[in-house]
Amino acid sequence: REQMYRAAAFVDPESLYEVARATFLEMVLSGITAVGEFHYLHNEADGTPYSQPNTLSYAILRAAESVGLRICLLRTAYLRAGHQREPHPGQRRFYETLENYLTNLSALESAAMGHPLISVGAAPHSIRAVPLPEMLEIAAYARARKLPLHIHMSEQPGENEACVAEYGTTPVTLAEANGILTPCTTLVHAIHLSDAELNLMAEAQTSICSCPTTERNLGDGIFPAAEAFRKGVRVAFGTDSQAQIDPLEDARQLEYHLRLQKMERGILDGIAEMPIGNRLLGCATWNGYHALGLEGGGLLPGEPADFFTLDLNDFALLGTDRHSLPMQAVFAGSRTAVREVAVQGRLILSDGHHALEEEIRESYRAVQQRFAGKE
Repeated sequence: REQMYRAAAFVDPESLYEVARATFLEMVLSGITAVGEFHYLHNEADGTPYSQPNTLSYAILRAAESVGLRICLLRTAYLRAGHQREPHPGQRRFYETLENYLTNLSALESAAMGHPLISVGAAPHSIRAVPLPEMLEIAAYARARKLPLHIHMSEQPGENEACVAEYGTTPVTLAEANGILTPCTTLVHAIHLSDAELNLMAEAQTSICSCPTTERNLGDGIFPAAEAFRKGVRVAFGTDSQAQIDPLEDARQLEYHLRLQKMERGILDGIAEMPIGNRLLGCATWNGYHALGLEGGGLLPGEPADFFTLDLNDFALLGTDRHSLPMQAVFAGSRTAVREVAVQGRLILSDGHHALEEEIRESYRAVQQRFAGKE
């Protein structure tokens, strides 16, 4: 976390643009067509707001536009370090008042209007970072404007314990009791849930954004995917820490983590009579679009032509037929097999290459070298 704070303190708008371009290019190379960017870097390095408060948000949007990626910028509210905790100096670029946050989110909405590949969502970071009264105001704002609402929730046991200490109940139960769980709400991680809490989410039609590779990296725990699927909870995937960006890897790890935990195979197969490969591909496509309030993810009539192709001559997929392709893609495929990526009908990756990939690599390498020189 301290390393993250050092990086957050280092970047200026232009270096953030280059870092975001490299990240978004890696996403495209992995077959991703739309990103929900959970963005909470807002201020100057000393915590002073920019004269244009959305300066860093606009850098992120320019980066997505450069790469050609569809983006929902989830502008994140981060109002405190935690209950009865002093502000953390590493978080000074995150903090805003509620009034400033809503003003800046509204301005970002206006700027996104008329841009077919740009949309905006609200993201109160977590119960830890946004007290309940302010959380309710942000949720009401999002609901009135039909914006997606994304919140980190129940990622680690300590988070649940802190919520119980402050509010007398767990984050999901608190959110449900206050009308925060809706079909437009997505809870990020949502690992440490009770059966009753999963029932509340299913009744509210709230989505979960699971980040299996990051959750494994951080030792967060194992998402109870089988129980979520049996109850009809919609699950999408996120890259989160970006230590690894590969949606097919996330898809198979959702199953593999459970296999290690339960010491058996095929745990997610056949739930609600859906084959495991089709279900996990759905999490990586349709469900992600739904969580971001976007139409698409299925190449159906009337949807945007956002898609990726796989090379069936790739050794991981060699000999695969139409029937077995979903299973083979999820459990053997990798981003080396991704050949084309199209967004809004325009190819942004052709034969495995992006027109700006060398420029983006060199620019990112230069940012890395400058950062290394300051450590």
